[in-house]
Amino acid sequence: MRTSTQIETASVLVGEEKAVEYVAKAGFDAWDFSMFAMCDYDWRLGAVRPTTHPLAGENYLAFARKLKQIGLDNGITCNQSHAPFPTSCPEIRSYFKRAIECTAEAGGKICIIHPDNDKSAAENAEMYLELLPFAKDCGVKIATENMWNWDDAKDESCFAACATSESFIEHIDAVNDPYLVACLDIGHAEMRGSGSGAANMIRALGHRLQALHIHDNDRWHDSHQIPFSMSIDFAPIAAALKEIGYKGWFTLEADHYLKEKFNAENVFEGMKDLHTAAVRFEKLFDEA
Repeated sequence: MRTSTQIETASVLVGEEKAVEYVAKAGFDAWDFSMFAMCDYDWRLGAVRPTTHPLAGENYLAFARKLKQIGLDNGITCNQSHAPFPTSCPEIRSYFKRAIECTAEAGGKICIIHPDNDKSAAENAEMYLELLPFAKDCGVKIATENMWNWDDAKDESCFAACATSESFIEHIDAVNDPYLVACLDIGHAEMRGSGSGAANMIRALGHRLQALHIHDNDRWHDSHQIPFSMSIDFAPIAAALKEIGYKGWFTLEADHYLKEKFNAENVFEGMKDLHTAAVRFEKLFDEA
């Protein structure tokens, strides 16, 4: 199997170019193209603000090609990407085709596009069906992801699109196209109140599962911490992946670990920590 990690946090600290280089030098086999900077979303206002980031400009494909070449020069490829979110924002959705296009230009094969948390499988299927012809032309699969909402009264997560095995399968089967697949966010699946548990979801998804977001939490909050640092038991998760014959990448999304503990001067040390955790997870899979 192969390991990768998202570049979003390192990119904020040192820029995408250096982030891709760091992913390679830390020992990963691929980089996950985080494209959140394509839109500067203000969560407080619920609106997109103007940005001068290259991904938002006219030369966005040239920027994606540049990152691809940096990866190749350092011996790694782009395996997958993550489109901007939240999907509930119409202006964000207008960038999804650009995200798919950048994924293809960078060499990625899967673009994760969140479902709208509060839409039904049929409603989200309309969005994915609209995007799929373009994605196919680009040679890029779209992956939907298990989401969560928060119940303030219970102080825990609650149902959102794809949060349970049944909802996840319903979303994928509503589209019924091999170019729409599942990206299981292990942390989301383990949150109290909403998820079905990662191992259960893996077995239920079966062949539909073709991408992962791996990170740790206290099985309550969406902590996005380095694997093996908190409360998730990764052994049964790795065993479930082995059981279904998972052939995708082991992609870390432990962005809060880097945000909380590192800065521009030492983020590479954090990247090396992440690679060590990814290899440990890979070993669990191999030995399952």
